[in-house]
Amino acid sequence: MKYVIGARGSQLSLAQTNWVIEELKKVHTQIKFEIKPITTKGDTDARPLFTIDQKGIFEKEIDRAVTQKQIDFAVHSLKDVPSKLDENLILACIPKREMVNDVFISSDDSTLDTIKPGSVIGTSSLRRAVQITRKRPDVTVKPIRGNIETRIKKISSENYDAIVLAQAGITRLGIDVSFSPLSIDDFSPSPGQGALAIVSRKDDDATIAMLKKIEDFDSRLETEAERTLSDFVDSGCRFPVGAYAKSKGDEMSIAVSAFSVDGKQSLIVKKTGSKNDPYSLGKNAGEELRKNGVNELALNWREKVEEWNSK
Repeated sequence: MKYVIGARGSQLSLAQTNWVIEELKKVHTQIKFEIKPITTKGDTDARPLFTIDQKGIFEKEIDRAVTQKQIDFAVHSLKDVPSKLDENLILACIPKREMVNDVFISSDDSTLDTIKPGSVIGTSSLRRAVQITRKRPDVTVKPIRGNIETRIKKISSENYDAIVLAQAGITRLGIDVSFSPLSIDDFSPSPGQGALAIVSRKDDDATIAMLKKIEDFDSRLETEAERTLSDFVDSGCRFPVGAYAKSKGDEMSIAVSAFSVDGKQSLIVKKTGSKNDPYSLGKNAGEELRKNGVNELALNWREKVEEWNSK
């Protein structure tokens, strides 16, 4: 039997998909797999991500291929997957999550703390941009696009002194590059960061059962809490909110951070609840954010993004 898997054509997406295949082969030794690369809107649109007013820009075309039975399932970075999928699809599996933290890569091995004032730091994320500014208001943050290898090559060659990106991508690609990890306290990750999402058709019971063999129970529950929070406050590329849930025993905690556009105002929420009820935990954190004024922060962000887009 052979399964056809859909994935973006980037090196990271192919590396993630090949990792999933290797994990599946450990428990399904007789099954064969074929990767079908599919180009998405996010691959062809070079604008900064926050200027693209559309969810699912890195997965919509691939998931459509699953729905139309051109492929059997798809492998995505979970943070790119909207909370609401097509009614015919299901998030069938979340394998064991990678490291969730961001890292700092510079041209001279300096860290975010030691890099010179006035340095230019590249990031593709509004969340990281404001977090950098809060930590180092004396540097310049500049948008950067391209795959991970391209972004790393832009350091020095295109007037970037450093970049900030997720450690998970570097690990999965096996890139040999010097970096300094950034603390989760200062750089709360995007909901679902470091996790993979495998999407299949909702009525394809055999495929779902096959994929469930490599699901990581804790990774599923933790990311469900984060995604519930994100959905509750409607965060995304145009309103960045950091969230990280961690389970221990029968309990799970979630730490959430949201900032004003200038980084001067912050909302920090920490909640603990039952590991087996991630929805309530994420919802409770979202409700506290709302009580503390997160809707006003969100409106401020979206107005600012519209202003940037009109220039």
